[in-house]
Amino acid sequence: MAERRRVAITGIGAVTPIGITRDGLWDGLHAYRSAVRDITRFDASIYHSRIAAEIDFNGSDFLEQRRLKRLDRFGQFTVTASRLAIEDAELDLAAEDRERIGSTMGTALGGVGYAEEQLGVFIREGLKSVSPTLATNVFGGAASCNVAIEFGVQGPNCTNAMSCASGTMAIGDGFRQIRDGYADVMISGGAEAPLNQLCFGAFAIIRAMSTRNDDPSHASRPFDRGRDGFVMGEGSAVLVLEELERAKSRGAHIYAEIAGYAFCNDAHHMTAPRPDGSQAARAMRTALGDAGVAPHEIGYVNAHGSSTPLNDPTETLAIRTVFGEHASRLPVSSTKAYYGHALGASGAMEAAICAMSLERDWLPPTLNFQEPGDGCDLDYIPGTGRAAHIDYAMNNSFGFGGINAALVMKRAD
Repeated sequence: MAERRRVAITGIGAVTPIGITRDGLWDGLHAYRSAVRDITRFDASIYHSRIAAEIDFNGSDFLEQRRLKRLDRFGQFTVTASRLAIEDAELDLAAEDRERIGSTMGTALGGVGYAEEQLGVFIREGLKSVSPTLATNVFGGAASCNVAIEFGVQGPNCTNAMSCASGTMAIGDGFRQIRDGYADVMISGGAEAPLNQLCFGAFAIIRAMSTRNDDPSHASRPFDRGRDGFVMGEGSAVLVLEELERAKSRGAHIYAEIAGYAFCNDAHHMTAPRPDGSQAARAMRTALGDAGVAPHEIGYVNAHGSSTPLNDPTETLAIRTVFGEHASRLPVSSTKAYYGHALGASGAMEAAICAMSLERDWLPPTLNFQEPGDGCDLDYIPGTGRAAHIDYAMNNSFGFGGINAALVMKRAD
């Protein structure tokens, strides 16, 4: 087997409810404030849940007018975060072999929200008023293809739609493309724009979301006894991944390395996790094996921590299964209380946070965590962040369909 190449993170781009750009995301974490508020994008009065984490986003601040006309909100998030990541990595694409640069993206719903908007146009005004870009914005691969077209990168290209694990899986796929020699640079991450009435309503119908409408900023409560469901968010995060020696040779800033990745399936239920957490544990354990890292070497876990009654204790059980005695002193946090659950974008946001946490010796807290729920008995970093110099971090993502994904990241040399 050919020698496996090492993979560095050299750029971070973020479009999130707590901040836009890498620094905006980091500053948002240090502000210790949730971005969850009453929904303004549409009339949510018919739903039991009427709160979300929206982004105050103006695409014209980042994209040319000709591109804005061709991209829906989902596409604007994707291309903006990718542009920010490329700029952060200081990549001169004009001087690169673009056949060796690719893109992998993840999303749960893609352009479905835009399709919903255009259906309304069709019903009110007829077919002639429907946007001619509808087909190109809603097809499954639009995210990574928009990145390829915008930046002229012709390497491996794929968008997966594996629900709330898709952003993590896209980064894992990008990691493997470089590690195994198919590319030298990958633009990888996740994007989601689900805050439309019917998209939102689909999750409201199954009563998966919090109804703490009178206290939005405290509605997302991962691992807390008072949690009653997740809070929907939106946005995008993208990482520039690069073969390590190449990154060093050009003097690139390296946030962290991706050292290991794994995913698997519960084969149990479309919305509920396997109660024993065995496959979630398997994903974590396999990612550790892929990285060649022992459980006790992990210094932080950014948990999926969706603030739902079923996910949080199951993930806790899986972490205890994998880490054994080390689990009791292993810092864990879920950052979703800051920016809601942006479905396929969440794992990418959390991977960006892990990378910066390794670089900057600081671990973010679990906002709104006050009293542990039943089965939730780990060190969830309550209240404020924690200074910590660690060598390895893990990022977990779990999604509909029983999908489990885990990344292991390493402090840069």
